[in-house]
Amino acid sequence: MADRPQGSGVPEKGTPEYDWLYGSQSKSPPSDATQRVEAQQSQGGRSDETRVMPVARREARGSGGQPPAPARTPAPAPPPRPKKTKKRGRRLGLGLIPLVLILLLVYLLGVPLYHWTKIDKVDAAPSGDRPGDQPGTNYLIVGSDKADDLTDEQRKALQTGERGGTNTDTIIVLHTGSGGRTMMSIPRDTLVDVPDGGTQMINAAFASGGAPLLVQRVEALTGIHIDHYVELGFGSVINTVDAFGGVEICPKQDMKDPMARLDIKKGCQEVDGQTALAYSRSRHVTALSDLDRVARQREVISAIGDEALSPWTFVNPVRYWQINDAATGAIRIDEDMNPFDLGRFALAMTGESQTCTMPNLPAPSDPNRIVADPDRAPALFNAIIDDSTVPKNACTPTGRARQ
Repeated sequence: MADRPQGSGVPEKGTPEYDWLYGSQSKSPPSDATQRVEAQQSQGGRSDETRVMPVARREARGSGGQPPAPARTPAPAPPPRPKKTKKRGRRLGLGLIPLVLILLLVYLLGVPLYHWTKIDKVDAAPSGDRPGDQPGTNYLIVGSDKADDLTDEQRKALQTGERGGTNTDTIIVLHTGSGGRTMMSIPRDTLVDVPDGGTQMINAAFASGGAPLLVQRVEALTGIHIDHYVELGFGSVINTVDAFGGVEICPKQDMKDPMARLDIKKGCQEVDGQTALAYSRSRHVTALSDLDRVARQREVISAIGDEALSPWTFVNPVRYWQINDAATGAIRIDEDMNPFDLGRFALAMTGESQTCTMPNLPAPSDPNRIVADPDRAPALFNAIIDDSTVPKNACTPTGRARQ
């Protein structure tokens, strides 16, 4: 290569810059000169092959010789979010539960209120002096021959026509209070005093003077203040029992009474409405006649109350409607009774209660009639008046003294 003139920017020969740029033939290069590294020939390879040098990590280059920081473990990916449609559906389902409960409550309250407007009201308050208010509540339950709501088929089976409810063979005082519930029957053949002198059967008061006169006679006989009056007709008993699907009765002997159109065997059994009514009205089979009948009347009423407590009564809307419709079809109540009073009466009809017949004796003037036992009856009457526990010896199924 020809020498270049000075000042051309090319370093002069022999200078370190020249040797660094073009190489030097000196065997002992300066200590700060760049050293040429001889390529090592790999086995089976060529000596002039370009050798790939390892690449230093950027972290090592810029860390001043410090070891590289440990690699970060990537965070796990978040789980996939549930679809909004499912959450909406779940929320919608949960939101329907309170709505269904509200509708059920409205139905349970609305059905009785609606049927209450269809019930016949009667003025049952007697005139004249009456016993004062007493603790607890006393209902007078009267079973009448009201049959104007019976179907033609039912009238044919009972062999009866339309009746307005002028006769009764069921008179029951139902007491509720702190002393417990007591159901006391007053046999229809009971003789009572009349204002004009003399005596008459207590059911004659209902036939001649209706509810007010009957309430007056019961209060005069017992001293018990009657708070509310409830009259049940034939149709009410038959249709209510049938709406429940039958009730259980347990006759203690075979009973065949053509006059009541009854023919059943001894033992507990399910019966329909017509059989239940005939069972509660029969009085020509057993020895004590009307005294045994009033015990069977309480048995049927208690059986209806037991069925009313069944949860199936409330969860089945059709059954609930039919029962309310049947129960109010042939019923009369006093004018002072409101829907809440009627509801308390319905509750009083359910559950356990003491069942008694008014303590009685054969009437001295007529052995086919009875009178209140002057020794034992006051104990039962006073227990009801005072809302206290009824003595056991005053509460018997037939009203006769325990032997």
